[in-house]
Amino acid sequence: MREGKDRPLTVHQLNELLLICSLVLLIAVAAVRISSRSGLPSLLLYLGIGVLIGQDGIFNVKFDNAELTQVIGYAALVVILAEGGLAAKWKEAKPALPAAVALSTVGVAVSVGVTATAAYFLVGLDWRQALIIGAVVSSTDAAAVFSVLRKIPLPSRVTGALEAESGFNDAPVVIMVVALSTVGPVEHWYVLVGEIFLELAIGAAIGIAVGWLGAFGLRRVALPASGLYPIAVMAIAVVAYAAGAMAHGSGFLAVYLASMLLGNSKLPHAPATRGFAEGLGWLAQIGLFVLLGLLVTPHELGDDFWPAVIVGLVLTAVARPLSVLVSLAPFRIPWQEKALMSWAGLRGAVPIVMATIPMVSEIEGSHRIFNIVFVLVVVYTIVQGPTLPWVARTLHLGDPSEAADLGVESAPLERLRGHLLSVAIPDRSKMHGVEVGELRLPPGSAVTLVVRENKSFVPGPSTVLRHGDELLVVATDPVRDAAERRLRAVGQGGKLADWLGTNGTGGPGGGGGPARKPGGLGAR
Repeated sequence: MREGKDRPLTVHQLNELLLICSLVLLIAVAAVRISSRSGLPSLLLYLGIGVLIGQDGIFNVKFDNAELTQVIGYAALVVILAEGGLAAKWKEAKPALPAAVALSTVGVAVSVGVTATAAYFLVGLDWRQALIIGAVVSSTDAAAVFSVLRKIPLPSRVTGALEAESGFNDAPVVIMVVALSTVGPVEHWYVLVGEIFLELAIGAAIGIAVGWLGAFGLRRVALPASGLYPIAVMAIAVVAYAAGAMAHGSGFLAVYLASMLLGNSKLPHAPATRGFAEGLGWLAQIGLFVLLGLLVTPHELGDDFWPAVIVGLVLTAVARPLSVLVSLAPFRIPWQEKALMSWAGLRGAVPIVMATIPMVSEIEGSHRIFNIVFVLVVVYTIVQGPTLPWVARTLHLGDPSEAADLGVESAPLERLRGHLLSVAIPDRSKMHGVEVGELRLPPGSAVTLVVRENKSFVPGPSTVLRHGDELLVVATDPVRDAAERRLRAVGQGGKLADWLGTNGTGGPGGGGGPARKPGGLGAR
């Protein structure tokens, strides 16, 4: 056994560590309620917990291992991107995909250029430091964007573009920051651009291939326990990241695309998988933000506060709006949506994690870069996060009265060649007040059970459905999709869904009336 500080962890020390970590997790979970009421992204509270524990906090824990933080940060970002990809809806992301790609490439380039110029001329950094800061803060944070946007009823094109952008733009920014943080002169700009696009192409190809193969296999292999499906899905997502990174491609883009494919492939036990991924995502966010809070030294931030405010002001008021205008110029997007996208460029853990890259590479001034990025993220998250719903309302975007999604879980009944659909009717669903017979499900499908106020009963044709009901619908394989479309249509348009032109797919139905915006049923 080694002596002194090099001794391995003892059982007693493990017990203390588990106690501290579990208490921190419980405090962080309780902080989510404060976050939801205040409108502040939870990342600020987790960073605050880390700062309180750290060097200038109550427990005076000294932690300055930037390399370990970067490694853990990468692992946490893989989980966060996987959760975001699994939750992304392809029907929303598909129309917004070209805009998201433009924002995450052309938009990032514009933002880096404007922000770096401000950091050079207004703050006095050298060009390498200025470009690193410009690249680091030009990436929107997936966790912050996902957590805030999903609470606001925005048009699907806006939500899809912002979520896809936050999933895509990590990849080019990481490549850029790593290139700028290498010791020695930076390659010619066209070589750097070529490397970025090559790595993105490799990552995209591997992500799509791994996601398709994983979905193909999981749909055809009956695992002995439902709890194995979420584990398999997350393992496939991690394989996509690792394979992409080892092939000298973008692992972050690979994991996001693979997860998006898996999340939209109607896999067995999809809600359980998303719940499992969401739990891992929360754990990754909490651990990462607390660790980043530990890494920072608050008493060193004073000298870099105003430089961070100046850089952040240029980023928020000039660079981000200009990047949105330039990158979305070829698309017919209303100015209100462009204005919201300009304000919704939220930063979070991603820029802070990327700020550890020059620290690990020991670039001159790297600690100042980290401090400026940390202050910038905290200050402008406080400004942007709570005001985003107000901006959306001011721009008349979103409809709070929109019918909420229904939750549908599909468990395959292999021997019967059928499916068991679990349908939850939330508040504001138009299915409230509809009789079971008025659902007019296709032949081969039927509502077999209703659970209401913790009591279950077999419904009749005249049973009236209510908010809060949970339905079990059995559908044979040939009519499974038709039954789900019909449930979606009734969730969106009520018993008159056909007359209103709602067909459960987001497009016009056969009724002659105007198509309503989708929002009645969400397949899980």
